[in-house]
Amino acid sequence: MTGFLLRWLFAFVLLAVTYNPTPYNYIRWVQQNGSETVSIAVLGGLVLLVGYVIYLRATMRSIGVVGMALVLGLVAACLWVAFDLGWVSFEDPTANTWIGLVALSLVLGIGLSWSHVRRRLSGQADMDDVAD
Repeated sequence: MTGFLLRWLFAFVLLAVTYNPTPYNYIRWVQQNGSETVSIAVLGGLVLLVGYVIYLRATMRSIGVVGMALVLGLVAACLWVAFDLGWVSFEDPTANTWIGLVALSLVLGIGLSWSHVRRRLSGQADMDDVAD
């Protein structure tokens, strides 16, 4: 469980550092300061890109597009239930952005963790691209 929480937290941080509704994110920083510090903007962008490649590649390999859609569907259904019960409102755009970040980070966290879950449930390890 700790492993999943760390993978999910890193996915959330990756997404939130890229964009969030506060002024403290990569997109806004580049818009305001990118022309003055191009080298730092490029370095930061490449670091973020590496994180996205790792997460997206692992997610696509472990659960694929259908799995990603199913996880997003589950998150959407949970949000629907929370809305119907009055626990959440979708009137605040800032809150909606944070909800979207949590939803997407759950997809990436589950995608990165799914091979570990499958191994524990089935006892079989995934072997991809093994060279002889």
